[in-house]
Amino acid sequence: MALRPPSGRFRVVEEPYKINERITAKEVRLVGENIEAGVVDINTARAIAKTQNLDLVEIAPTAVPPVCKVVDYSKFKYEQKKKQKEIKAKAQKVVIKEIRFGPNTDDHDFDFKLKHAINFLKEGSKVKAYVHFVGRTIVFKERGVNLLNKFSEALTEYGKVEMEPKLEGKRMTIILAPLPPKK
Repeated sequence: MALRPPSGRFRVVEEPYKINERITAKEVRLVGENIEAGVVDINTARAIAKTQNLDLVEIAPTAVPPVCKVVDYSKFKYEQKKKQKEIKAKAQKVVIKEIRFGPNTDDHDFDFKLKHAINFLKEGSKVKAYVHFVGRTIVFKERGVNLLNKFSEALTEYGKVEMEPKLEGKRMTIILAPLPPKK
């Protein structure tokens, strides 16, 4: 009596590339090391790969004819993963720094927070400034708008407004993005 494993145990991993017998094209453009590049019959291409103890990998299926490379498939997959990791590492991550105000923020506190915002924008981070209304201070919405507009005007040479002042619940928020570096 054979026992069946519970469902969901095995995961089918689909290969991103067609290899060897899975390639269905009649003709392929063959590339690789120690190989004369050109358009050949699929059976010839498979034979060339087999004589070198390598795999035939379809790397550009949408090309006419499809491009196949004679390469060790496991090594090819490893190199592709490595390239993806490098691309991911080089991708710029967006950092958002938050600055909190109250509707009755004093000039000294405003200036202090403005200096921090300038430093954040200079280092390339986005700045999310918000006015937090506590209790009955929500009736002073226009103070919040004025404060955030004054804040964005003071930062015009360091950043640009990405999102205008917007009230979300008890918070009025504005987002500023750094200006691109001057060449």
